[in-house]
Formats: sequence, C-alpha cells, structure tokens
Amino acid sequence: MTTTETDVTVTKTEPAAPEPPRAKREGGVLNAFSHGILVIWAVMVVTPLLWAVMTSFKDDRSIFSSPWALPDKLHFDNWSRAWTQANMSDYFLNTLLVVGGSLIGTLVLGSMAAYVLARFDFPGNRFIYYLFIGGMSFPIMLALVPLFYVVNNMGLLNTIHGLILVYIAYSLPFTVFFLTAFFRTLPTSVAEAAFVDGASHTRTFFQIMLPMAKPGLISVGIFNFLGQWNQYMLPTVLNTDPDKHVLTQGLVQLAVSQGYKGDWSGLFAGLVMAMLPVLAAYIVFQRQVVAGLTAGALK
Repeated sequence: MTTTETDVTVTKTEPAAPEPPRAKREGGVLNAFSHGILVIWAVMVVTPLLWAVMTSFKDDRSIFSSPWALPDKLHFDNWSRAWTQANMSDYFLNTLLVVGGSLIGTLVLGSMAAYVLARFDFPGNRFIYYLFIGGMSFPIMLALVPLFYVVNNMGLLNTIHGLILVYIAYSLPFTVFFLTAFFRTLPTSVAEAAFVDGASHTRTFFQIMLPMAKPGLISVGIFNFLGQWNQYMLPTVLNTDPDKHVLTQGLVQLAVSQGYKGDWSGLFAGLVMAMLPVLAAYIVFQRQVVAGLTAGALK
C-alpha cells in the first residue's frame, strides 16, 4: 500500500507596514493648521453678526460708552421703533414682493431653459448656452444707463413688477448655467419611460424631471435669494419712489436721514431685521444646498 503525501503550501500574508511616524506628524500638523484656519474664519464671520444682534438691544448711550459689553437690559422698543417709525415694515413687504416674485420667475424660466439646453440637441444649442454664460461676465454697472431707459420706455420705472422683471433677467444667466449642469446628471431612462407611457414633454418636465431636480432648485434658489435680497444697485437706479423702496434702500435712508443724531439702536435693529430672513433660509436649507452642489458637480 502506497501512501501519497501532498505538500500543502501555505501563503502567509505579510502584515501591512505601519505608517511612518513622519507622515503621521505631517498629517496631524496639516489637520491642526486647517482646523485653526476654519476657527479663525468662523470667529471673523460670527463676531460681527453677534455684535450687531447684541447692539440692537442697547440704547444709544450704551452703544458708544460700552460697545463690547452686554446690554444692561433688552430694549425691545428699538425693534418696534424701527418697524413702525422707520417704515421698516413697508420696506420689508416691498422686498418680500419683489424677491418672492422674481425668485419664482427665475426658477421657473431658468429650469425650463436649462432642461431644454441639457436634454435636446438642436442648431444653436451651444450658442444659446454660451450666451447665458456671457451674461454672467457682463458687469451690471455697464447696463445701468441703457437698462434705465429701457425700463422707462416700457412704463415700468418705479414699479414693483418692473423691478421683478429686472431681477429675473439679472439672475437667469447663473440659474441656467447651474441647472444645465444639474439636469445633465439626471438619468435619461426615467424620461424615456415617461415618453413610452405617452406623457408629453410638458408633463414629463413638470411631474418627473422637475421633482428630481429639487436639490438643484433649492441650491440655486438660495443663491438667488441671497443676491436679490441684498441687491442695492438695481433698486437705487430703477426704484426711486420712496413708497416702493426695498430693505437695502430703507437701511441707507435710515442711516443718512438722521445725520449726526442718528437712531443707532433703531438702525441696528433694522439691520438685524434685514439679516434674519437670509440666515433663516440658509439654516433651514443648508443640507439641500450641499446636496445640490454635490450632485451638480458629479457627472
């Protein structure tokens, strides 16, 4: 009887070499440096905001005598005085009407144009796309004088709807540029399935593709909201009627009209009023903004 012995070769996996101490030190130094820069940047951004909020609850004497101290008590009358006597309520309402109307118009028109440019090939597609991109690089200062005459000839000067149309035209280039890249990342199979089921292009866009583009719409909507809410140059040139002034014009008027006897506590209260909607919008939609930017950057 013959016994056959089989040699079994066992392969041993060498343990991974530990990371060199020098690389660990360099990574730790880099992380500490980057975190330090972020902390410094956060302090530079947050400190003026907190100081403005704190100052809005002080009286005028405390603002100059102890600018960095906490208020002795909360002077809520500053806010009520700014809201009523300084007409911040009217400025706030005008701003809501202008920004709300222009934001809706910008998102609807921009998403429709971006969807067509991203999904359909036709003669002049690239030309129209680069025309929108060229609008982003055109300085608004060069367009103020001709824009004034165009709006005046159309009978839209010193009107809310005229300012809404100008804001839409001002925001469309960036909106189309952003959403075109976003629509290209969406899967085409869903739209093709809708066409097979008999859906029209309009129904496919509004009921299927537009809901899928919600993160991108929220992201570009926040950016447009920030730009339109803080816009000062366009309303100053096109909206000279005091009854139709927006918040930026109202704050400047509040600061200038009082001269050296300015109502500084009321001014800071009005400033915080104008600042709160922007902060609230970004805090509420910050995750959607990040998701939209990430999805739009991937192809």
